[in-house]
Amino acid sequence: MQIEHIAMYVNDLEKTREFFVKYFNAISNEKYHNKKTGFSSYFLSFDDGARLEIMNKPDLMDREKQLAEMGYMHIAFRVGSKEAVDALADRLRRDGYPVVSGPRTTGDGYYESCIIGVEGNQIEITV
Repeated sequence: MQIEHIAMYVNDLEKTREFFVKYFNAISNEKYHNKKTGFSSYFLSFDDGARLEIMNKPDLMDREKQLAEMGYMHIAFRVGSKEAVDALADRLRRDGYPVVSGPRTTGDGYYESCIIGVEGNQIEITV
């Protein structure tokens, strides 16, 4: 069994799309828009075949995100090496995205860094 894709609602489709293309080398499909419902989305594909669907529709409820609450918490990207983790975390920090942990080796042996990306979503960068 394999996860086909993960989806998330966002306020700004274009800004979110650009973020994942710029920092995580996502390839985007053409924008889908349903004129009847107002729903719009992009599928973002990554090197290993994983896909992220970013979506928007009118009248979304937006709440402040917490770093520790029930439900899905973050998306993790494997970048291949400690040096790549360090470089991407530093690039994101320089571009104004908060680094909330790391780069570091965790108690369970992961080398990672966590940042707060576009629209306040937590992203883990790991080897």
